[in-house]
Amino acid sequence: MKTLAALKFMFVGPLVLALLVVINFMTSPGNWWVQWAALGIGIAWVISFIRVVGAILVAGGIAAFIAMLRRAN
Repeated sequence: MKTLAALKFMFVGPLVLALLVVINFMTSPGNWWVQWAALGIGIAWVISFIRVVGAILVAGGIAAFIAMLRRAN
């Protein structure tokens, strides 16, 4: 379940950040406050990416193991 949430965040996070950049330009173009939101969302995005890649590697390993067992018989 956490992996699906991480996969969803990989698409939603950049969209939220893009919205924040637009809001930043519209409200205070001289003050670049969105950098701190970008830092936090970026860190969370990297953690989500690592979680999703780990799940893909585990699923691929299980699939390879099953294929190896089928080939052995």
